[in-house]
Amino acid sequence: MNWDWSAVSDFMPHFWDGLLVTLRILVIGSVISFVLGLVWALLMRVPSRWVTWPVGVVTEFVRNTPLLVQLFFLFYVLPEWGVTASAMTTGVIGIGLHYSTYTMQVYRAGIEAVPVGQWEAATALNLPVARTWTAVILPQAVRRVVPALGNYVISMLKDTPMLMAITVLEMLGEARLFSQQNFQFTEPLTVIGLAFIVLSYLASLALRALERRLVH
Repeated sequence: MNWDWSAVSDFMPHFWDGLLVTLRILVIGSVISFVLGLVWALLMRVPSRWVTWPVGVVTEFVRNTPLLVQLFFLFYVLPEWGVTASAMTTGVIGIGLHYSTYTMQVYRAGIEAVPVGQWEAATALNLPVARTWTAVILPQAVRRVVPALGNYVISMLKDTPMLMAITVLEMLGEARLFSQQNFQFTEPLTVIGLAFIVLSYLASLALRALERRLVH
């Protein structure tokens, strides 16, 4: 095997384009998954089966079907029903929705880990329900679950190449297109592999720093 540095040089502009798309997917998808996951978790605490049962069915269905199948459904099936969106929008919504069903379970565990005494203290102080959640329960719950949420961000990063299946040109998509056009596969795929390793490592470092900050 002969390593061709000129191929690496030619690929780099495409790599930077793909990296920006990957990071955009990761950031927006993470926000969607965190916010929607919290909404699911709070709805599951509503004392009504008319709320918890549909939420449970939807989240279980999403969590137990492959992300790739969901992306195909959103991108190829929904347009037949008149619901259309760009590949990028569809991919971000799809990955965010998928991971929200996992972050929901993380939030639920964090909420349940808040000591009963905290709930009782809020009741004794006659705090409104909204104030109890925003000032007492959620700050403690979120602090407990940051490591788990961070792990899902890293998992989401590794799943971004799936969006290539619906024509989103993230890092792997750019590498595949470059390779097919230039018949050089080793160099671009190696660059992409190293990029994922570096990004995952940087994300883990950021997660550890955030953990230490929350602890102290």
